Amino acid sequence: MQLPRHVIPKQLARGETAYYYNVPTKYRKLKCPVENEPLGTDFAVMTKRAGVLNGQFDEWDTQRKGLPISAPNTPKYGTIDWLFREYKISRAYLDKVGVRSRDDYEWAMDQVCNTLTKKGDRIGDRLAKTITPRAADRLYDKFIEREDGERLRTGEKLVVLCRKSWRVVRRLFPDEFPKDVPNPWVGVTMKTRVKKKKPAVTRDEVYAFAHGCIEHGEVEAAAVAVICFEWLQRPENVIAGHIKWSGYRTGSKSTIRIEHHKTGEIVDHPLEDGDIKFDEEAEEVLSRLKRLGTPMILYEIEEGKAKPFGFSTMQHKVQRMRVKLGLPSHFTFDAGRHGGMTELEEAELTDGQGRALSAHRTQQSYIGYAKRTEKRVLAATHKRHAHRLANEMATDVQNEQQKSVQNASPEQRVIAE
Repeated sequence: MQLPRHVIPKQLARGETAYYYNVPTKYRKLKCPVENEPLGTDFAVMTKRAGVLNGQFDEWDTQRKGLPISAPNTPKYGTIDWLFREYKISRAYLDKVGVRSRDDYEWAMDQVCNTLTKKGDRIGDRLAKTITPRAADRLYDKFIEREDGERLRTGEKLVVLCRKSWRVVRRLFPDEFPKDVPNPWVGVTMKTRVKKKKPAVTRDEVYAFAHGCIEHGEVEAAAVAVICFEWLQRPENVIAGHIKWSGYRTGSKSTIRIEHHKTGEIVDHPLEDGDIKFDEEAEEVLSRLKRLGTPMILYEIEEGKAKPFGFSTMQHKVQRMRVKLGLPSHFTFDAGRHGGMTELEEAELTDGQGRALSAHRTQQSYIGYAKRTEKRVLAATHKRHAHRLANEMATDVQNEQQKSVQNASPEQRVIAE
């Protein structure tokens, strides 16, 4: 495979090839500001990131030689195109934005930069320092424009992206921003919209999907669906190989270890207690998996070699099998995890008990996953009804006691007192 410039491959102990961006020593001696960086093991992600770093290197090298910067893909220093490029190579982006989300960020940046002004020029070509709070308000109106209605969700995403990018890059390059104007995107008034709730699927739907996948030879997809629902693991972590055989019923432990890479939390879910087996049907699905390596979810490339699935590949499998099995259109692995979280609430667990299983750090983040299903509403209505009946009975008893006291003879009242 043709590697990008300045990228070197290294074979890891576990057999994978890792890639590293490595500026040649002669440029390092010339104080090249582009730092060496590990690029991971995913070839596509590595290629995209290396392109950004090589663009930054070319800009520095051209300036070093005293030549005008004329490369078509090199943004002019200080422009909004440049601002987003600097944001993408900052630690705030690389450390905080997951690989799964970066395509969405790229799309949002393109949306902002390719927005046209009244004069017909791109916003991306404008200097960042020219964006005032009033200009930000006008751009928000541009973001939500659409012939068939306002795209309010998109407008929110673009404003939040701009607010964060301005804050990060202004801290690194304060001279490129006006000192008397705060972040222009802070305080932009956005129109109120009705937020859609993410869908959740039921236990029956998850296992209908799992058993159907097993019948059609898609055992890995069946296992991912069950893991997301029963043990509340994030789909991207399961598919990336972060749930391992080494964490499943090891030694004397009857548990399965779930690592939540987003939060760094680890939960050992019990699988049995004495004669009680908690997840027998789920374990039956896992028993169909081939042990191709330490991660549970792998596919075999050739005999003796296996690798994790691409996230988009597994998504295509889900949609294909969903249609084939006649399941609802909102069936996804994410919906399966939301269904598992909803089941915690239907089981009337306390907030602390639910978070012990889901590993959410805050009550707010935990609450957002549990859906207001008919079962939860009915249970709440029963409790409210029982509370009302108890109050009515207590009132009736109190009234009867008062009547008996009023109707009693003086001697009986003295005795009662």
